[in-house]
Amino acid sequence: MSRNAAFSPPPDARAYRLRTARGEFAVVDSPVADGAAPRGVVVMLPGFTGSKEDFTLLHRPLGARGYRTVAVDGRGQYESDGPEHDEAVYARPELARDVLAQVAALGTRVHLVGHSLGGQIARSAVLLDQAPFVSLTLMSSGPARISESQRQRVKLLRDGLDTMTMAQVWEVMQTMGPPEEAGAPAPAHGPADPERLRERWLGTRPAQLLATGHQLCTEPDRVAELAALALPCHVLSGTYDDTWPVPLLDEMALRLDARRTVVTGAEHSPNTDRPLPTARALADFWDDHPASPLPHAP
Repeated sequence: MSRNAAFSPPPDARAYRLRTARGEFAVVDSPVADGAAPRGVVVMLPGFTGSKEDFTLLHRPLGARGYRTVAVDGRGQYESDGPEHDEAVYARPELARDVLAQVAALGTRVHLVGHSLGGQIARSAVLLDQAPFVSLTLMSSGPARISESQRQRVKLLRDGLDTMTMAQVWEVMQTMGPPEEAGAPAPAHGPADPERLRERWLGTRPAQLLATGHQLCTEPDRVAELAALALPCHVLSGTYDDTWPVPLLDEMALRLDARRTVVTGAEHSPNTDRPLPTARALADFWDDHPASPLPHAP
């Protein structure tokens, strides 16, 4: 969970429920800035315990570069609906199909960005169907399962959810930090409102956390499958990451023949730790891979 998530979207952004063939998903949809030439559409998927608000600080700088940005709460995350206790609907293939439905509802090919868990879901979506995607950016998201230290933290979370309410687990997390974000640097713009962070936590479905936490601890290495697609890829991270060590991300980028960006001064969440250099690196990559339109129906 990004402790420095920003919950107030830009004034020109729209928060609404995107209707898809697989249900409705809460999104923040931010337009291209006035006077900027449109260059493409971006879909952004948050990480474990996160939400669409983790990308709030990227909307305006990316809009100024010509990119419409759509940040999504996945099934069972924060403001998107999902069952409380049925883990089956949060299986990785199901979440990947949700992403394909979201992009289909937008009606255009997109640049796909996934942070942490969101990167592994994004990878699964691309492997199901490459056609809707112009490029893929894996932000602080590694080739396989998370590190041993983070697997232990996820186990603690799973154990807590077996015996405590979400509100009780939240109180415990305040003493130790949630998985993926322990030790994150203090943001320049100040921390988020703790009540909004608590609200986000309580809005997330326990089954979603249990299912995706298990996925993070067991994910296989699918880098070779992704490399075989020849889709433009970008591996972006901070200078330190305990969830997937930075040398592992360096190696993954080489295996993918991907662009590699390390955002100085950022840790596991460069999107919130250092949003301006992160946005600049993202837009520079997309500028080199312009979108071609979807073919018109005859």
